[in-house]
Amino acid sequence: MLRKFTIHTSKRDEFIEVTAQVQKFITDSGIREGAAVIYCPHTTAGITINENADPDVKTDMIRRFDEFFPWEHKQDLHMEGNTAAHMKASTVGSSQHVIITEGELLLGTWQGIYFCEFDGPRTRTFNVKILN
Repeated sequence: MLRKFTIHTSKRDEFIEVTAQVQKFITDSGIREGAAVIYCPHTTAGITINENADPDVKTDMIRRFDEFFPWEHKQDLHMEGNTAAHMKASTVGSSQHVIITEGELLLGTWQGIYFCEFDGPRTRTFNVKILN
């Protein structure tokens, strides 16, 4: 089973939790055991799993990414001017795999699945494939 989701980002850099959307798709599918692959088809965005209890984690991560990959760098050659976004997306990665057991995502107590925007705001998509 495959589902494409549309997401609207509102900032250049933003982490949007999508755990509930992924879980609803799994619940609606009726799959009880398997795995979910969450995939981002964009070169300036990604998917990660991280803490979802303290919103400061997202803020800190974005700040640290900006420190490590500054938006403007005098040696960047990419004509679109978004090399930092490509670097951040490559660092985060384009997909995550999560085990499904008893119809639920097998995530840790403080974990959530995030769509990571690094070149927004934009309308984006991500895909979820359920493997059973």
